[in-house]
Amino acid sequence: MYQQFNEQFAAATRQFADTAAQINRLALENAEAVFGLQLAAVNERVNATFAFLGEAAQVRDADGLKTLMPQAAQVARENVERAVSTGQDVMGRTVKANQAIGEIAKTQIESAAKTTQTNVAQATKVATDKAEATFANASRAATNGNQNSNQNQNQNTK
Repeated sequence: MYQQFNEQFAAATRQFADTAAQINRLALENAEAVFGLQLAAVNERVNATFAFLGEAAQVRDADGLKTLMPQAAQVARENVERAVSTGQDVMGRTVKANQAIGEIAKTQIESAAKTTQTNVAQATKVATDKAEATFANASRAATNGNQNSNQNQNQNTK
């Protein structure tokens, strides 16, 4: 009995460890992708901003400053758009990763429930069989006891 319990526990532990490894792999892949997206976005926007600042450093008069203002607004708009776009990509990837993790968890829960139902059904069958056997033995013993009593009474009356 203890061996069966130990085997079940070891199997459940292995299954949990395998599931945890899958979930960790998915989470790390997601973190790597998100970090890469954000790093690429920052790199692109820093390059654009420094290019604009290089042009701004060369301005020497008010007319040059007037022509620089629309470029400043354009760089700022692109920075905000890129930040929003990157944020949406990050959220999309994170949602997909979380859905995959949820699917793994759902599969594990369903598997555990099925295994538990099977074990309960087996235990119920064993208990029912033992109870029926015990009842049958008790019935036979009672019947034999009654027959022996009847025989003893018949012999006493003779």
